Amino acid sequence: LECMNITIFGATGQVGKRIVQMALNQGHHVTAFGRNVESLIDREQTNVLLTAQKGYLFNEKDVAKAIEHADTIISVLGGAPDGSDKTRSLGIKNIVEQMQKKGKRRIVALGGLGVLNVEDNTLILHGEDYPEEYLAVGNEHLKAFETLLESNLDWTFFCPADIKDKEETGIYITSLNYAPEPNHFRINAGDLALEMLKAATQSEYIQQRVGISNY
Repeated sequence: LECMNITIFGATGQVGKRIVQMALNQGHHVTAFGRNVESLIDREQTNVLLTAQKGYLFNEKDVAKAIEHADTIISVLGGAPDGSDKTRSLGIKNIVEQMQKKGKRRIVALGGLGVLNVEDNTLILHGEDYPEEYLAVGNEHLKAFETLLESNLDWTFFCPADIKDKEETGIYITSLNYAPEPNHFRINAGDLALEMLKAATQSEYIQQRVGISNY
């Protein structure tokens, strides 16, 4: 596997920190971006492959600098559970704009289950039985997805249900644009990290939404 320069947004979250570690283990150069990236740096084992860049997602210069040398970009942005802070939608918007300015093509981003199809032209999010408490976050994911859709980028949008703070098992199922069958509505953060990194480094699922679930 060739070594790549990978920029990771949301690098300190439960999925992000695992992607950082896995990418370093595979020998990639990683730029980890976030407000609190200091937590990623172990003073005893500072990894020469890791650049921790403290910055703000809504700042154009910070984001432009973070992707300067990137071959591929991974966005695992979190946000408030009620969707009130717009981190996901506006964050992706800024990342996409800076990528287009710098001629970058490849981004793998994290969304949610609601953005997958029920039928060809209907999203899970718009179903009558979609839980109201997830609607605001679902709409945040949808806006992020629409930003990618309108771009000319080689994007992949992962749409998991419940993410568990657990290590990878390697035992999971993926699907394109629809929820996986069977769908157990949960995925370990480790397995999600594994599959997102794989997609980012191997050009898989270009311009596709990806459903993912543990067995």
